[in-house]
Amino acid sequence: MTENNNNDDNDNSTETVVVTVEEEKKFITNEPDSEPEPKPQRKMRLKSIKVRHTMLPLALVTFLLSIPFLFQAIWLLYVQQYDCEGLLKTLPKLQLGIVIGLIVVFLVSNGVVYSRARFLAPGLIIVTILLVLMFIVGLTLRGSFNTDNRQIPGSPRWLRMKVHGDYNWNNIKSCLFYTRTCRDLVSRSYNLKPYDYATGTLSPIESGCCSPPSICEMEYVNVTYWRKSNKEMTDINIPYDGDCDTWQNDETMLCYDCHACKEGFVTTLEGKWYKLGTFLIVMSLLLMISHLLLFVAKMWEQHFGA
Repeated sequence: MTENNNNDDNDNSTETVVVTVEEEKKFITNEPDSEPEPKPQRKMRLKSIKVRHTMLPLALVTFLLSIPFLFQAIWLLYVQQYDCEGLLKTLPKLQLGIVIGLIVVFLVSNGVVYSRARFLAPGLIIVTILLVLMFIVGLTLRGSFNTDNRQIPGSPRWLRMKVHGDYNWNNIKSCLFYTRTCRDLVSRSYNLKPYDYATGTLSPIESGCCSPPSICEMEYVNVTYWRKSNKEMTDINIPYDGDCDTWQNDETMLCYDCHACKEGFVTTLEGKWYKLGTFLIVMSLLLMISHLLLFVAKMWEQHFGA
């Protein structure tokens, strides 16, 4: 009996040693107790990590694309104001409305980026509506709506209609005279040559209001004095320009009543609003695409990170 008990004790101690050695081997080799992660889940987890790494660059790009909206608002409000533009009373109101819209887009865009985890879909809808409105305003300023857009403020046909109106033009030409546009041209006329008037050296207002049209073939004396030619127009292929008769050498008259002066002023205004329309179209599209990519990336992250 004693021998049997001893044998049992030896067997138990041997089993205990074997179990201990097995556990130590598992601990040393770091063998997992659970089964290895399935490949589909591992791929989804890796995709989630990759998408998470793209979120910050997308958010940064979206923020950078919103900054030009703020700068454009400052430029419109404080920096760029063409002389005599305020006489067309609708334009200052339109400009102020665009400034407010640009600031709202900047604030809402960055608010959506900051709170995208809580207001993902509503934020995208709000910012998209604002950007679509800005896009439509940009198309309007570029004159893309050609069907009777004379009633749309800021459009090319609206500008032309307002400037060529007699009441508005009487006020505009007085404003142009008091802004000393032609007098400033006189102060730097020693650098100008007669051919400068035909090569586009002057601004549209300077060439249209301060000098006669080149078709009149007047003799250049100085920047505001041109001697009319006595020869008759015999070439029937050369069109007659009424501005040749309207031009006066009096500094208070010059060509302020000329059609060319009106066209020069219209060209100046169209250039400003056309550039603004192009800016609104391009930047609205870029910011809209950036927000859409940010939305897709966030949805992808939530799907694979769940």
